[in-house]
Amino acid sequence: MELRERIVQLFRKTATELPEDIISALKEAYKKESPIGKDILSNIIKNIEQAKIKSRPICQDTGTPFVHVKHPREYSQKELRKVINEAADIATKEVPLRPNAVDTLTGENIGNVPIIYFEEADELKIDLLLKGGGSENVSAAYQLPNKELDAHRDLDGVKKCIIDAVFKAQGKGCPPYIVGIATGGNIEDVAHRAKKQLLRKIDDNNTNPELEKFEKEVTEKINSLGIGPMGLGGSATVLGVKATGGIRHPASFFVGVSISCWCLRRQSL
Repeated sequence: MELRERIVQLFRKTATELPEDIISALKEAYKKESPIGKDILSNIIKNIEQAKIKSRPICQDTGTPFVHVKHPREYSQKELRKVINEAADIATKEVPLRPNAVDTLTGENIGNVPIIYFEEADELKIDLLLKGGGSENVSAAYQLPNKELDAHRDLDGVKKCIIDAVFKAQGKGCPPYIVGIATGGNIEDVAHRAKKQLLRKIDDNNTNPELEKFEKEVTEKINSLGIGPMGLGGSATVLGVKATGGIRHPASFFVGVSISCWCLRRQSL
């Protein structure tokens, strides 16, 4: 019971309070923006402050819950899944969260259904990401080589995929964006690991020096596109790019691009 209540509070905090690293990045972007960009970012920052004060959701789209659970061996995944689903039901009513789970066959709305990933670890840790539908819709997966982009099976090819995804997204996913990237040999693997990159802090450093350099280069390149806050022009199209490599089959090279809106709602228990 105690764990369920703590997960309910995790849902509440995630929906109503943006992480400090995201807030700091938005405030830093504000300093460098155009007048229109400053106006948009100012309203975004005020919205964040009011949501925390009133303990109300930051955005009307409270997203799909993606839950990453690290747990000791003695924990039952079946029981953890049950508790997390119960907490999601309670949070939907109490926070409240918008009911975002719709049956694709019947069209019936069934509340909120978390997507849960498990991993064995020494201690219990639950990471929650609430990802909105708009930013999920502009996320993408690419297969290299890609003739249309003149993209080959290397980091330069990966860069072309990311820039293409953000350019096509324009303002539809509510920029400034945070972009997660993963490379690998199968499509479901790169989609999952790219989204998992969104759990990293904006100001962290990639443990791989080559990828650290890559992240900074891609961030600068995307911000030179001029898409800006909410797609209305400016220098802050992305707040950060987070990338990870992977293992692939000799015949396959996939790139997962997971795009988050400025409202990157992630918290941990």
